[in-house]
Amino acid sequence: MAWRLTGFITLCVYIFMFAPIIATVVLSFNASMFGGFPLTGFSLQWYGKLLSNEQVLAAFRTSLWIALVTAAVTTLLGIITAFALVRFEFPGKATFGTLVILPALVPETILGVGLLVLIKAVDQPRSLGLLLLGHIMLALPYVVLITQARMVGIRRTYEEAALSLGASRLSSFREITLPLLIPAVVASALLAFTISFDNTSASLFWRPAGVETMPTQILSMLKISISPEINALGTVMIVVTVGIPLVGGLILQSLTRLRKRVDAKGNA
Repeated sequence: MAWRLTGFITLCVYIFMFAPIIATVVLSFNASMFGGFPLTGFSLQWYGKLLSNEQVLAAFRTSLWIALVTAAVTTLLGIITAFALVRFEFPGKATFGTLVILPALVPETILGVGLLVLIKAVDQPRSLGLLLLGHIMLALPYVVLITQARMVGIRRTYEEAALSLGASRLSSFREITLPLLIPAVVASALLAFTISFDNTSASLFWRPAGVETMPTQILSMLKISISPEINALGTVMIVVTVGIPLVGGLILQSLTRLRKRVDAKGNA
């Protein structure tokens, strides 16, 4: 009875969490402009209106390029930081590691308000550059943690063998360590993209006036009225934030299997 009760409660929790998401996706295809059940018909008109909404498209472009730059920069910095923390000993290593992951330990709202107060104190106007730096700061700890966990599992003997055969440290990293880090690199890049693209609380405080990202655009649209376009926009956000990591994971699994097959044929 205890296990059945636990399973029932777990099922109720999952329904409570995912039912609004499913309802949003279903209502985005409703033909009526008044969201509700039962559906009056199937229609893609709200997606068409969404594609003709210049404000939404501008917010999408802003979120897209910020997320892409954030993923690229944090992945590069995360690899370098994780390599330094795992492979080298230097004064203040523990303090440096704590400072790197500190943004992940502080709630985003507190961090956003604190940095906003700092910006105001130094009389620095909000800009896209500061917004981008804020997203990098928020996503970097997760990239470092993922890459560092993978780096710990890579034996140092591989690199030492390459160095003993005359390879430089850079060549050893490029030819030995980096290929072994590819799963962590892909996973951390996708996670950083998702964190940046779906960020709401920090973007509200750091974005300059007149600039909207996708999450802040949804909030601004909700302040005016609840339009079926919001359901369509929410569905797009769900597809992007959930679909990209899933597709990336499938591609990574396919590449891993392909590499194993090639290695097996080569050994045969």
